[in-house]
Amino acid sequence: MTLAGLPPRQIAYFVPDIREAALAHHRQFGSGPFFVIDHVALSRSEHRGVPRPLDHSSAYGQWGAVMVEFVQQHNPDPSAYHDMYPAGGTGLHHVALFVSDLDAALAEHAVAGNPTAQYAVTTTGTAFAFVDTTRSLGHMLELYEPSPGLTGFYAMVAAAADGWDGSDPIRTINL
Repeated sequence: MTLAGLPPRQIAYFVPDIREAALAHHRQFGSGPFFVIDHVALSRSEHRGVPRPLDHSSAYGQWGAVMVEFVQQHNPDPSAYHDMYPAGGTGLHHVALFVSDLDAALAEHAVAGNPTAQYAVTTTGTAFAFVDTTRSLGHMLELYEPSPGLTGFYAMVAAAADGWDGSDPIRTINL
């Protein structure tokens, strides 16, 4: 499994306040609208192979052809976010890619010296992983398989941006 030729699906930033960051990005770039999920529900979370809680919220919006995400972590536990940005840090965290086989992609990265920093599964069944590519890329990669639920979410965010008039830029949703 190689990642060559896979297009970026999302660019994500770690921030202290997802709503403020999304509004600032909207004002500067016209991105959005942003769909906020507070306290993303996880059924499993491991940081570097150790089970650890991950309480985070995310805002997802469309920025041209790619989704942009702003994420904040609410708990102080170790995580892929805190690996790059200890308390108070902020910046580009990851670029997301769809892979056909998550386990194979993680194994390929491990052999290449890029360990899995975080592996988690949402309560809706979407598994995602952050691969630590900070040495080579300066940021993490988020990998996940394109399930119907995930691709449907991406399509919903993109459709909301199509012809959007800029009203109601922050929309809270519950999954």
